[in-house]
Amino acid sequence: MTAVETQITYNTSYTIQHEDTYMTQEEDWDRDLLLDPAWEKQQRKTFTAWCNSHLRKAGTQIENIEEDFRNGLKLMLLLEVISGERLPKPDKGKMRFHKIANVNKALDFICSKGVKLVSIGAEEIVDGNVKMTLGMIWTIILRFAIQDISVEETSAKEGLLLWCQRKTAPYRNVNVQNFHISWKDGLALCALIHRHRPDLIDYSKLRKDDPIGNLNTAFEVAEKFLDIPKMLDAEDIVNTPKPDEKAIMTYVSCFYHAFAGAEQVRFMVSLFTTLLIIQPKRLERLDHLAEKFKQKCGMHEAWTAGKEELLSQKDYESASLMEIRALMRKHEAFESDLAAHQDRVEQIAAIAQELNELDYHDAATVNARCQGICDQWDNLGTLTQKRRDALERVEKLWETIDQLYLEFAKRAAPFNNWMDGAMEDLQDMFIVHSIEEIQSLITAHDQFKATLPEADKERMATVGIHNEILKIAQTYGIKLSGINPYTNLSQQDINTKWETVKHLVPLRDQMLQEEVARQQGNERLRRQFAAQANIIGPWIQTKMEEISHVSVDIAGSLEEQMNSLKQYEQNIINYKSNIDKLEGDHQLSQESLIFDNKHTNYTMEHVRVGWEQLLTTIARTINEVENQILTRDAKGISQEQLNEFRASFNHFDRKRNGMMDPDDFRACLISMGYDLGEVEFARIMTLVDPNNTGVVTFQAFIDFMTRETAETDTAEQVMASFKILASDKNYITVDELRRELPPEQAEYCISRMTRYIGADAAPGALDYISFSSALYGESDL
Repeated sequence: MTAVETQITYNTSYTIQHEDTYMTQEEDWDRDLLLDPAWEKQQRKTFTAWCNSHLRKAGTQIENIEEDFRNGLKLMLLLEVISGERLPKPDKGKMRFHKIANVNKALDFICSKGVKLVSIGAEEIVDGNVKMTLGMIWTIILRFAIQDISVEETSAKEGLLLWCQRKTAPYRNVNVQNFHISWKDGLALCALIHRHRPDLIDYSKLRKDDPIGNLNTAFEVAEKFLDIPKMLDAEDIVNTPKPDEKAIMTYVSCFYHAFAGAEQVRFMVSLFTTLLIIQPKRLERLDHLAEKFKQKCGMHEAWTAGKEELLSQKDYESASLMEIRALMRKHEAFESDLAAHQDRVEQIAAIAQELNELDYHDAATVNARCQGICDQWDNLGTLTQKRRDALERVEKLWETIDQLYLEFAKRAAPFNNWMDGAMEDLQDMFIVHSIEEIQSLITAHDQFKATLPEADKERMATVGIHNEILKIAQTYGIKLSGINPYTNLSQQDINTKWETVKHLVPLRDQMLQEEVARQQGNERLRRQFAAQANIIGPWIQTKMEEISHVSVDIAGSLEEQMNSLKQYEQNIINYKSNIDKLEGDHQLSQESLIFDNKHTNYTMEHVRVGWEQLLTTIARTINEVENQILTRDAKGISQEQLNEFRASFNHFDRKRNGMMDPDDFRACLISMGYDLGEVEFARIMTLVDPNNTGVVTFQAFIDFMTRETAETDTAEQVMASFKILASDKNYITVDELRRELPPEQAEYCISRMTRYIGADAAPGALDYISFSSALYGESDL
């Protein structure tokens, strides 16, 4: 085992052995501590530059460290670049849970490397928590840039510090004791550069009192010649009492990685040279080198076989975006593989140089083969860059197309939904009951039509996105699959549905206008019905009131009242044609489904009920007057007495409705000289209100007063009265009783009369003679 191999093995063993020490260093970051604003600024710049120094190998970068890692994609890419390993496939969605899933994949990968993440959660990274994000990046820097540094039994931070101390020990004014104060004047950084590349800095001209100049010199030289990006600001370091240790350590570690590898190469070359010098058998050494040269050339040529043909392929011309990205990943893997073979080419060149320096006898063949390998290597590099450029160009075009696909989907979806809603509204069945309602629908439809020009602009803009995709594809020769990955809607779908909307608009116009005509006809029917109903309703009410007045009017005789009522009856019968005409108008309204009429408060049902009440009232009133005439004639009551009774009734009919309530009736009796107790009044109420209706009608009052004032009837007088009612027959029928007597009296007689059994009996004949004999002395009629 060589000394170099021994040292590598030792370092590896030490790193594993001291992993706990590294982990202790990592835990210096505490989520609960407040970060100094100056340190936060330094960490932001340093960590951003450090990340970009790796991300640029993948052709990308970050601008805002807490924003650009939120979706986890660039975080996963960063870990792949710095580790050389593949991470799980990221989630492509843009929802919060997709971002959290990607960040968790990155954090899981970090943990798989033996790193303990202290209170860093994916949600905080996704939410853009600055402190959590900086803490996570510092953890990554420790693991992948500082952990593996090893110098004489010290590793990580201590190893890096020891390396800096040894490299800067010979320089004046430099005393590296830490990673903050010791670097403020810039001399330590300049010393590190001068120690390894004295051609880049003239250390003798540097002054300790010019820290800004020293720092900027180191930053500029490192960026220009050592490929170490500027990660710090000179003013921030000088003006901060104690610069941020993590930022300084991150920047200094880049110098270690830049120079430590070169030192190892020099060490190996020196080792080979030493071996050649001390090798006593020079020819044997030459043969060994020549054989090694052939072996390495053979391995290299075997690896490069077919690579130029693969790199010259144009398979990306017909690939989709996902396939392009897969080809780009594959190409990145090839570039990494190509970079890994750089050492072998350098070794082949170094061995060829040694063989030339040692005057190898077949140096010409060696040189020719070495030149061929180098020329091929250069060509591979050129082809690799060309393929990368082509892949990146096509990928950008596809990304543009993909973005247009997404924009089309975002605009097409709501516009399609709007058209669906519009078609639904345009075809919606409506039920209206008035001109106002249909006018409201027409107004809404007119407002909708006013939005159509703007909607057409939106349609053209949406379709224009699709046309732009076609133009890009045609211009750059890209073959489209014809499928938008973000929506099932196509340009044709949008245009077809739009034509449907335009077709439905005039149909809706026609439907609304037809409904306007129908509602206008309905309105005419309403007004026609209302014009009659508003006359008939009050006419019926007026007749009802007039009949009521006639029945209680004290002017004129009963015969005159009867004549007046008969005239009312004839007028009512003659008025029936108006009711029939209103019924006809009502029927037309029903057939037209008109169920409301704002022009009148009278419905046909109201009119019918009023008409029936009017017919019933006139018939009942006529019957009551006829009964009064019969009573008057049978009892011998004079017209003057009836007038007095009527005057008393009218006086106590306080509501003027042809009825007295019990209190008014009691007052009426008292005014007429009755001395009433509760029992007596209750008995009288059973006579005047046998059905317990709570009111005393004029007819009941007249009957009571007639009984009270007339002489006591004899059975013969009662029979004579019934004989008159029965038109001189020896029996009387139910219909005659109900026609000639008040309802309560008729029902009283019907319930108590026995069936007449004489030879001249008709069906249903009742025996009023036996009834009168039985009634005599029991009660008054």
